[in-house]
Amino acid sequence: MSHRQILFVIFGLMAGMFLSALDQTIVGTSMRTIADDLDGMALQAWVTTAYLIVSCISTPIYGKLSDIFGRRPLFLIAITIFLVGSLLAGLANSMYELAAFRAIQGLGAGGLMALPLTIMGDMLAPRERAKYQGYFLAVFGLSSVIGPLIGGVLSGSDTILGITGWRWVFLINLPIGVIALAIVLKFLHVPHFARPVRIDWWGAVTVILAAAPLLLVAEQGRTWGWASTPSIACYVIGALSIAAFILAERLMGDDALIPLKLFRSSTFRMATILGVFVGFGMFGAMMTVPLYLQLVNGATPTESGFLMLPMIAGLMVSSIVSGQLIARTGRYKMFPTIGTAFMSAGFLLFTFATADKPVGFMMAGMLLIGLGLGQLMQTLTIASQNSVGPRDIGVATSASTFFRQIGGTLGTAVLFSVLFTRIPDTINAAFGNPTIASGVRAAATDPAVQADPANTGILALLADPGSVGGALDGDTSFLNAADPRLAQPFLVGFNDASVTVFWVSLAVVLVAFVLSLFLKAPPLRNTSALQEAADENAAELAELAEQAEQAEQAEQAEQAEPTRDAQRAADRMGALIEPGVDVDEFERAPRPKPS
Repeated sequence: MSHRQILFVIFGLMAGMFLSALDQTIVGTSMRTIADDLDGMALQAWVTTAYLIVSCISTPIYGKLSDIFGRRPLFLIAITIFLVGSLLAGLANSMYELAAFRAIQGLGAGGLMALPLTIMGDMLAPRERAKYQGYFLAVFGLSSVIGPLIGGVLSGSDTILGITGWRWVFLINLPIGVIALAIVLKFLHVPHFARPVRIDWWGAVTVILAAAPLLLVAEQGRTWGWASTPSIACYVIGALSIAAFILAERLMGDDALIPLKLFRSSTFRMATILGVFVGFGMFGAMMTVPLYLQLVNGATPTESGFLMLPMIAGLMVSSIVSGQLIARTGRYKMFPTIGTAFMSAGFLLFTFATADKPVGFMMAGMLLIGLGLGQLMQTLTIASQNSVGPRDIGVATSASTFFRQIGGTLGTAVLFSVLFTRIPDTINAAFGNPTIASGVRAAATDPAVQADPANTGILALLADPGSVGGALDGDTSFLNAADPRLAQPFLVGFNDASVTVFWVSLAVVLVAFVLSLFLKAPPLRNTSALQEAADENAAELAELAEQAEQAEQAEQAEQAEPTRDAQRAADRMGALIEPGVDVDEFERAPRPKPS
């Protein structure tokens, strides 16, 4: 492929990854509007959960199928499914329909997350691909962070081109996706070397049965209760299915959905573990920080999206710079360590947050976290790809993405659980602060405050002390225009609960920092996976040709053996006919019978 063709392919692949990452976060800020319009507030969690679970589960399946049937057809299938799901979601008339159509979107998104980096691994050598994967992961981070911003803008519009604003949250995917589909159809022609394999049906079934209940309880556990019957059922089904999955993969050997031989490589094993921790920290920051900005700093959903720009900038800069350095030097071992150090510094800064700190304080921490994430994400992907052979690069890349998504889901579930478990205690502690309590009493007895309609909700809440602890579990709009003295205990309580979350995130990232010191970094290969696969295929064909030639020579020798035996017999006994001559021509005509 020419450089121009590679650039076109990269653009198409980036567009696909942009869409799948965007749809992970774009729905969050628009969900309240959607639920109000479709009259399904109680079902809103399923719209997010359906997409997350299906996209996560399908990621390793796409990776394995692309190793078997080729990258191009699987990517085209994935983007087509995603666009169909987007169109249907934009036309949904109930929350049940929307959840089902979001699951269809997720089925396509799994391929759009896993396959672009796999295709890059095919086309370019590890050192060369580092330059481009930095752009890919910058796009991933950008789309993940601006999703809430775009969702807020679209859902905040009554109509756009005569269509309800929130429906464009899904319909906006169509023009971008069609362009990406056209580019890939025209320019992406990756050779595929077919080989006989078994399809790992049992692996696919058991990975679904293992991941689905665990992801489901991670998303819904706080609502159900972590020790409730549905949660316990999910734990049991998930644990049994993990055991069944490992058994199925062991029996399938090299043809397994996620071959266990990959984990014999210490580099792949450590990169996978680090990916789980990075996903935990990354999604934890992306989910909790916007909520903090909205509640404590008073930002709107749209404003909180803009305030996340330092994280985007840090991620893009560090992804691109680290990619260029890896391409020039071929060394990458330092970047996971430096990246986790930056993330640790960011979360450490967050632990000093107070409700009266300016928003710039949080933006500084976000910049540090972004600088760390950019160095980690692409480096771990390159390490995983470089640790396996060309035939396994698809399954290695998809497994890396899969485990990072698992880490992100667990991070979101654990951190939100910690947050909302701590909030009642921290709010009550804030009300126990003498300075804050005196301010609340003064405001509550001020006639001007009592007469202001903006304080009606918070005053009614304060009249029922038993409900104060759970005040932030649902609608928090009562804080928007309330008197600052009345809102302060809630803001301080939420801030203090968030600091606990930041301490948990810091602990997780520090573990990743220590583990990164043990990451082995073999030298990056200088040939692309396609070239390596072609060389392997040529070697196999040469070996088969040599075996065929040897078999033919053996057959000729076997045919010549009777002739040599006849010659030896003639030498000993004498013969009127030379051995090897067709004797049929010497046969006499039969004598006539006497009459």
